[in-house]
Amino acid sequence: MTVPVEWYLVLSAAVFCIGIFGILTRDNALIFLISVELMLNAANINLIAFSQYYGNATGQVFALFTIGLAAAEVAIGIGIILVLTRNFGEADVTLPTEMRW
Repeated sequence: MTVPVEWYLVLSAAVFCIGIFGILTRDNALIFLISVELMLNAANINLIAFSQYYGNATGQVFALFTIGLAAAEVAIGIGIILVLTRNFGEADVTLPTEMRW
């Protein structure tokens, strides 16, 4: 018995909405990173589900590229969080109005 593709789409939509909610309501840069990761994982769920549904591996290859993109995003994001914490004492993204040296 296989799981219908609609269930994967509902799961993906729920995870994506949680990510959007996290970005729109939080001020912490770390929560931003986690929310973007949730949104990327929702896209990966869609890619894998449709790859399985249509029977080819193209979606799985794109999901691997998305995972690599997410790893690069986290590396850059951690650097930004460290700079925010060093300069302002916390990772609140509403404090800095401009980036200074």
